Amino acid sequence: MIKAVLFDLDGTLTNTLTDIANAMNGALAQYGLPGWREDEYRYLVGNGAKVLAQRAVRERQELAEPVRAAYQARYEVHCMDLTRPYNGIPELLRALNEREIPVCVLSNKPDADSRHVVAHYFPEIRFAVVRGQVEGVPVKPDPAGAAAIAAQLGLTPEDFLYLGDTAVDMTCARRAGMHPVGALWGFRDERELREAGAEHLIREPLALLELL
Repeated sequence: MIKAVLFDLDGTLTNTLTDIANAMNGALAQYGLPGWREDEYRYLVGNGAKVLAQRAVRERQELAEPVRAAYQARYEVHCMDLTRPYNGIPELLRALNEREIPVCVLSNKPDADSRHVVAHYFPEIRFAVVRGQVEGVPVKPDPAGAAAIAAQLGLTPEDFLYLGDTAVDMTCARRAGMHPVGALWGFRDERELREAGAEHLIREPLALLELL
């Protein structure tokens, strides 16, 4: 029996792609590096800001850390310029609140940014846990963050549906012992989610309720 739902943030709850692309392209330009098309960021994101910067600078790896810092500074200011919740997400979260099913978020976005975005876009939703990247805890697909959330709620990982949009999320869910569900409205495609071990795929948020 499912007792809680754990959500990824970028590409699952909110479409953050444009703000991420704009912030990183600005950081790259600051260091004289070429940018990327917005759609290409679908495959650059997913493993946290450090890896995003390493991918974005291409062969100029000596600039990865300063570009990451410049990106973080820009993104903190502009993380809500064009970001929006996906259609159906607020309704899904309200339905889970009404059923008193704990709603949690685990993101590879820095913890402060994760909390800021969630609080801004979903002020009326009761979240049991919102957790981003924190010092000393490895990012997804490592299962440590997911396991910590389960422990914080006093539940077992098997009690959770985990909804995400990338192989990183599906792998994290499997490693943690949660039930991975793929969001087909997000950044990656059906094939990636299936190959990464999704137990279910859903095309619109409210379909998650059928899995409870």
